[in-house]
Amino acid sequence: MTKPNVLFVCIHNSARSQMAEAFLNLISGGRFQALSAGLEPGRLNPVVVEAMREVGIDISGNPTKSVADMIQSGRVFEWVVTVCDEASAERCPVFPGGARRLHWGFPDPSSFQGTPEEKLARTREVRDVIQSKVKAWYAEVCGS
Repeated sequence: MTKPNVLFVCIHNSARSQMAEAFLNLISGGRFQALSAGLEPGRLNPVVVEAMREVGIDISGNPTKSVADMIQSGRVFEWVVTVCDEASAERCPVFPGGARRLHWGFPDPSSFQGTPEEKLARTREVRDVIQSKVKAWYAEVCGS
């Protein structure tokens, strides 16, 4: 049996979508194949890498990927989840195969201002909310 594919999308694939991908892959124990991509792929956010490392997840080697490449790959996604703001989510293209679209808006860690400690503290908050949302969604979908 093939695993359902879930794609998390944000603007740069540098923070929110990477965290959601990592959490679903961990939480699902292999029942789902989570991937992530960005509308305009950028660089992995080092503050996000640090925040994820604090919860035992190393994403430091993850590449940033583009939504266009995901579409061109021909992979079928059962769910496409936008994790950016509403206006950016509207820019997300329609994926072939009738994927169910969900929108979970989270603040963008790249927009956080302040000292490095303040940015990390706010990123931890976003990380924890993303983790909770992924856990709740997984429990709902899997009935557990």
